[in-house]
Amino acid sequence: MVPPPPTNKPHVCLSTILIMSSMALIDAYLVEQNHGPRKIGICIMVMVGDICFLIVLRYVAVWVGAEVRTAKRGYAMILWFLYIFVLEIKVYFVYQNYKADRKSLDALARKALTLLLSICIPVLFVVLVAIDHMEYVRAFKKREEIRNRLFWVVVDLLDILDIQANLWEPQKKGLPLWAEGLMFFYCYILLLVLPCVSLSEISMQGINIVPHKMLLYPILSLVTINVITLFIRGGNMFLYRDARVSGILIGKNILAIILKTCSFVQYRRQLQSTPPAFGVELQKNSVAHARPVPTPPQVVMQDQTPLPEVTTCEHT
Repeated sequence: MVPPPPTNKPHVCLSTILIMSSMALIDAYLVEQNHGPRKIGICIMVMVGDICFLIVLRYVAVWVGAEVRTAKRGYAMILWFLYIFVLEIKVYFVYQNYKADRKSLDALARKALTLLLSICIPVLFVVLVAIDHMEYVRAFKKREEIRNRLFWVVVDLLDILDIQANLWEPQKKGLPLWAEGLMFFYCYILLLVLPCVSLSEISMQGINIVPHKMLLYPILSLVTINVITLFIRGGNMFLYRDARVSGILIGKNILAIILKTCSFVQYRRQLQSTPPAFGVELQKNSVAHARPVPTPPQVVMQDQTPLPEVTTCEHT
């Protein structure tokens, strides 16, 4: 089955350039971390991998462009999964090279790696959602509400990347090996799954999207990000005396827990108060539909053609 032509070619070009440029920059880190003949081998491997990925991206990006004006985001989820899957594998090898040789690159290059990931990954998510291309969402208030909910997804992505960046940024005392591996792959799974959950909620809502009913992502992020990362940062700060733990993001997670809990409580109260009124209204509508509609009296017009007058003949 041939997919329909893309309705927005700039969207296809933008997503492709963003993905391949971020891949090329991570490849540059991998190549620069190796020396001698091994450097040439790594360069050939990453070039072959990028060519294969570009071939797959050529089709997936076109399908994403074909559905950008619709209510579906299925191909966008596939593209996100492929991108994060390949990108995080490369990031893992960069992190391992930093761990093996802490003097391979200076601190500025490590900070630049964190900056690169914190820009490319959230920007690609915003591009794949494409709120401005949702022509079926005509109400400005509803579009802004969707944009506000997706802003929380971007903030959560930055929160995950901050935890992951602590593994390769300079540190005086490293974490245990099992703790580092657990942190990296936990963030890896969150980057793969949570944005796909948000995109799937948009697809499931369809044309008649209702932002306040998109509750799956807030519940998952409350547990997997706001609560668990709070324990991760707290453990690193108190158990391992890690001075790089962000106190601002700890405060952000505490505020997010309070705000999301209040929102869930209010939404539950609204659901409990809505069904009775809705039932009365539904009953009234059903009674109104059940009543027979009085039909106007039908007037039967009879053919009342006058009979011809019979004249009496006078016989003289």
